[in-house]
Amino acid sequence: MKLNELRDRPGARKAAKRIGRGIGSGTGKTSGKGHKGQKARSGGAARYFEGGQMPIYRRLPKRGFKNPFRAEYAEVNLDRLQEAVTAGRLSADGTIDAARMVEAGLIRRVRDGVRLLGRGEVTQALTIEVAGASASAISAIEKAGGRVVLPAGEGTPATAEG
Repeated sequence: MKLNELRDRPGARKAAKRIGRGIGSGTGKTSGKGHKGQKARSGGAARYFEGGQMPIYRRLPKRGFKNPFRAEYAEVNLDRLQEAVTAGRLSADGTIDAARMVEAGLIRRVRDGVRLLGRGEVTQALTIEVAGASASAISAIEKAGGRVVLPAGEGTPATAEG
C-alpha cells in the first residue's frame, strides 16, 4: 500500500446538506424551515421563550451575590508539595515560588496567587513564597525548620484558616 492509495472507509465522509438549491434537492425553497413564523427567520427563535408562560429563570428565586472581583487562588496542599520534592520535580534549596510550582506541575496557572493549605506534612526545611497560607500549613512548615514568606500587609485575609 502506498500513501497515494489511502482512502477513507466507505461512508466515513458524509456530503454536506446543500440547503436552498432548488426543488430537486429536497431542501429547496423554504430550506427545511417550513413557512414563515419566528423560527423561519434569520436569527432563529428567542432562546428562553416558553410560549408566553413565565420563564423558568423568572420563576425561580434568586439569592445571594457573586463577587466578580473575588480573588481566585491556586491551592496547594503540603502533601503534594512534599511529593514533588521527594520525586525530584521540585528542588528543596532556594525559595519555592509560584513560577517554580507551575514548572513542577503542582499548579496549572497562578491566578491571583498561590494559597498553601495544611493537608499532609513536610519532612524537609522549605522556604516558600506564597500569597496566602493557612495557620496549620505555616506551623507545619516551621515545625520542619522551614519558613513561609507572605506579601507585606496581606496577612489577614489570605492567612485566615478556611
